[in-house]
Amino acid sequence: MNEENMDGTNGCSKVRTGIQNEAALLALMEKTGYNMVQENGQRKFGGPPPGWEGPPPPRGCEVFVGKIPRDMYEDELVPVFERAGKIYEFRLMMEFSGENRGYAFVMYTTKEEAQLAIRILNNYEIRPGKFIGVCVSLDNCRLFIGAIPKEKKKEEILDEMKKVTEGVVDVIVYPSATDKTKNRGFAFVKYESHRAAAMARRKLIPGTFQLWGHTIQVDWADPEKEVDEETMQRVKVLFVRNLMISTTEETIKAEFNKFKPGAVERVKKLRDYAFVHFFNREDAVAAMSVMSGKCIDGASIEVTLAKPVNKESTWRQHLNGQMSPSPENLIVYANKEDSHPKSLGKPPTLPARLNGQHSPSPPEIERCTYPFFPGTKLTPISMYSLQSSHFNSAVMHLDYYCNKNNWAPPEYYLYSATSQDGKVLLVYKIVIPAIANGSQSYFMPDKLCTTIEDAKELAAQFTLLHLGPF
Repeated sequence: MNEENMDGTNGCSKVRTGIQNEAALLALMEKTGYNMVQENGQRKFGGPPPGWEGPPPPRGCEVFVGKIPRDMYEDELVPVFERAGKIYEFRLMMEFSGENRGYAFVMYTTKEEAQLAIRILNNYEIRPGKFIGVCVSLDNCRLFIGAIPKEKKKEEILDEMKKVTEGVVDVIVYPSATDKTKNRGFAFVKYESHRAAAMARRKLIPGTFQLWGHTIQVDWADPEKEVDEETMQRVKVLFVRNLMISTTEETIKAEFNKFKPGAVERVKKLRDYAFVHFFNREDAVAAMSVMSGKCIDGASIEVTLAKPVNKESTWRQHLNGQMSPSPENLIVYANKEDSHPKSLGKPPTLPARLNGQHSPSPPEIERCTYPFFPGTKLTPISMYSLQSSHFNSAVMHLDYYCNKNNWAPPEYYLYSATSQDGKVLLVYKIVIPAIANGSQSYFMPDKLCTTIEDAKELAAQFTLLHLGPF
């Protein structure tokens, strides 16, 4: 080991028996031929492995590992993850004390090996009573830019972002649901690499940067969902965006049936987007190429294949970027610029018995408090100026969601029933006034709760799952 490596093992020796710990890591390196270097709060094993030629593995080959026991290291972890395939690089996040920080990133040489690792090692009992969580890790290349003047066009936003940041590839702007001549007040900026996006975020994040005289909001965008090609080859549902709010499901079905009568099975519309279900995949693909860019009720629509997602995992990730060990298809950012983890935790809304998850060892939500020193400057703000990641409650998130869409607050209506053993059971019905006259007039979960807090939280979670993205 070089000097950096010795520092890393000596740090570990404070936690484990020193000579045995160093010997175990040296034995691993000798057995595998991999090098090990500690830098910037993380210890890298490999990257590249011995004899590797050519570029690093492509995007999608890395997995995120959470809930690692703090006194477990590469000599124990690497053999476990080698079961799924050849490791290109193993990055274990380290504390100054020598303990690990409870999480790591494992890059395999192929996407198939990464997917296998998720299937066989997610919820794996790494030690008695200790279960790790494994999910896909992606370098995020997109930023969310909020508080953009709504009259600005895509070309103007793209030009401005290219002026103030480097590496801009594209800008995604969505038209307002109520006025197609205006944007929704936010955009997604795509950069050529994660590093370019991180540098742009660092420049824009202080909260004082202005575009066109407006102080903008900047944060990482939610990661793009990646679905394997085999799954996408079976998709027979189209996602249709940029519809008029007044456009009905019947109109959409009629328009998509024009190219082949009877091809559409059903349509589900929510606000200004819809899902069009076909009986056959071939008809869905043909309709996508024919209908994209066509006008329905005066609006030029965008049509793509819908990406299958696990609704519950999507809710969890969208709410606060947290990962639960139970689903296999979650995505977590691998933010290599600062090596900070996305916190691990169960859905912050309901206990496992309500949301159907029965993790053997449900992790707790990580929350931090900081000392409030005398003289600390306080600035009054509105909750609606925050990002969705600041909310741990589905009820709060739903209120935030409605505000961001310029809707009136949700209305809650409480109902009760009596169980066979005489218990009072509760359920909330939620009405979103802005869409109450649309395809769905209210939202009500199919489960009853014993406490009013659980009932309200479950109803809000259920509503968010059905509303979809902003």
